[in-house]
Amino acid sequence: MNKPKPQKPLPKKSTTPNYSQIKQEKEFTPVDTETELNPDLIYGCHPVLAALESNHQLNRLYLTARMAHDRRFEGYLPQVKANGTVIDVVDSNRLNQLTNFANHQGVAATVAPYDYLELPDLINQAKIQTQNPVIIIADGINDPHNLGAIIRTAEALGMQGLVIPQRRAVSITSTVKKVAAGALEYFPVARVVNLQSAIAELKEAGFWIYGTIADSGNLLHKTKLEGAIGLIVGSEEKGMSQSTAKSCDFLLSIPMIGKTPSLNASVATGICLYEVRRQQILNQFP
Repeated sequence: MNKPKPQKPLPKKSTTPNYSQIKQEKEFTPVDTETELNPDLIYGCHPVLAALESNHQLNRLYLTARMAHDRRFEGYLPQVKANGTVIDVVDSNRLNQLTNFANHQGVAATVAPYDYLELPDLINQAKIQTQNPVIIIADGINDPHNLGAIIRTAEALGMQGLVIPQRRAVSITSTVKKVAAGALEYFPVARVVNLQSAIAELKEAGFWIYGTIADSGNLLHKTKLEGAIGLIVGSEEKGMSQSTAKSCDFLLSIPMIGKTPSLNASVATGICLYEVRRQQILNQFP
């Protein structure tokens, strides 16, 4: 596949369930730290509803009595129970314990471990979806709130996937799932051993690699963003590593006017992804 030459400037439902058959949990034993931090736990209305709508297999569903009768959930309960999910009607204290006092909104569930995609599969899937795929590459993002927000924004803007490293970076945790607000049901993530090798594989597949830096890069709004794009986002504290920056075809900077020197990683990513999407719309790309 020949890479397009970037133009200048480019320098550097619903049966009511029989609640008598649903286990009412009145007593419970203390939950240890591992359970509290269980990465296979999702909580909050949006993540759990997204899992239900996408027929994601739930191992166990926890609801308060009020949420069990909520019209958003009650239609799913008969089928969920028929699929073998254990449904527990619990009080808020139990959910507080399970979620370590997070904002659970009266509902939580345990699911199968997150199913990461292999990078070649992610690339192939992205190319099938569009001639101009966009894959985000997270270089050392450690804050689960940032990663979850990046995933939510990327899915909402129609991007094709995310690559994260196995080491020195946050994985798909329960907090990431919560902040992503259900986007992970539709947005694939690949987890790789070596980020440099992954970038090389994306280049081999015809992707242009753009890195984001605080300053001295090409101004985002003056850069033509076209073709298959791999967008690298650096860590919250240090940005991109030197080795990752050297792998970039182009470096991008968001023009800053105020005195604040930098943006939150997820905010900066959102701005970059919106500019990519804006240019795609202007060029009538799907």
